[in-house]
Amino acid sequence: MSNAEEIVHREVRELVRSRGVDPLHDPAAVSGLIDEVLATHAERAAGGTAEALPDPVGTRRVVLDAVAGLGPLQRFLDDPTVEEIWVNGPGRVFVARYGRSELTTTILAPGQIEELVQRALERTGRRVDLSTPFVDAMLSDGSRLHVVIPDVTREHWAVNIRKFVARAHTLAELIPLGTLTPHSGRFLEASVVAGLNVIVSGATQTGKTTLLNCLAGAIPTFERVISCEEVFELQLRHHPDWVALQTRQPNLEGAGEIPLRRLVTEALRMRPDRLIVGEVRQAEALDLLIALNAGLPGLCSVHANSARQAVTKLCTLPLLAGENVHPSFVVPTVATCVDLVVHLEMSATGARTVREIVAVGGRSGDGAIETAEVFTTVSGELTRADGFPPHRERYARTGIDLPALLASGPP
Repeated sequence: MSNAEEIVHREVRELVRSRGVDPLHDPAAVSGLIDEVLATHAERAAGGTAEALPDPVGTRRVVLDAVAGLGPLQRFLDDPTVEEIWVNGPGRVFVARYGRSELTTTILAPGQIEELVQRALERTGRRVDLSTPFVDAMLSDGSRLHVVIPDVTREHWAVNIRKFVARAHTLAELIPLGTLTPHSGRFLEASVVAGLNVIVSGATQTGKTTLLNCLAGAIPTFERVISCEEVFELQLRHHPDWVALQTRQPNLEGAGEIPLRRLVTEALRMRPDRLIVGEVRQAEALDLLIALNAGLPGLCSVHANSARQAVTKLCTLPLLAGENVHPSFVVPTVATCVDLVVHLEMSATGARTVREIVAVGGRSGDGAIETAEVFTTVSGELTRADGFPPHRERYARTGIDLPALLASGPP
């Protein structure tokens, strides 16, 4: 900032303190104070008692970001083309646009990273310190904040802000984006309506949360939906009967932690018609399988390199729950509980597409689960394969003609 900008910045902060304005919860009031200070400064500059501002509009933006936003990072949060922001150090600020990363020209002052993180965490009730060197939190705009501090990192605080840039909220809206074909979109929508259990798989940043959110958008409005996540990311605000749960960190005394496993267990006591687990990473996979095995339809996502690897992973993760959990229980349970796996990939250009839709038929043997391709990618296009999903009676119960739905060509 120039000297004149520093003066405006200081005067705005003094007004914020003297008038008791909360910049985190009342940015509109801060905006009004900035206009007041800018008007006063312009009068002084006209009288020759203050340095004129070269760019009052730019100054207003900088001061508003510094007082009520995340400083130099705020412009990236406001940029709809930016999908993710990460900071490796004061001079290493990166952003991703359309799946491609780029190093920005932004340079943060010493200690500014820590200040911005603590300001962001004030709204969340979460903390990061030497006893808790990792933190996941949701910002007010729905972005997901992840922070790791030294000495877990080598030198600087590592900060990731993943924006939920939802370009689609329904399966139909994914079709113009090239993520789905009309044929596969109709099939997935019918499968959710019919109550099949669907797993979304893919690598990081392939669009799993967006697809999961779109699948959830097909859930009938008369059903009660309970979602469980590490940090709130799903957005089912259109659904009239939806309760969202998220995990909680332990307090300073090390008590009060609520892990994802506990959320899944508690969700079953809330009369759900449909269960959504944002992402399965560890032993909570066992609790999810138990819920699905009880006849509760569900959706979840998992990191994997293919649909079949996702099935294998779901056979492995429950074993983390304890030595008494044996593959002889897990494998057949996965075979009978998981119905469809939808696998996403991201191309070199940043395009997110469904690569395959695989059906799990319910049969297993020698530790392996039988699967069949319902849709597969041929010459870069998602096309109908020869597999069929399980539970045809569920489709029929909702009035869906499955053979006609899967037939090639237009509906």
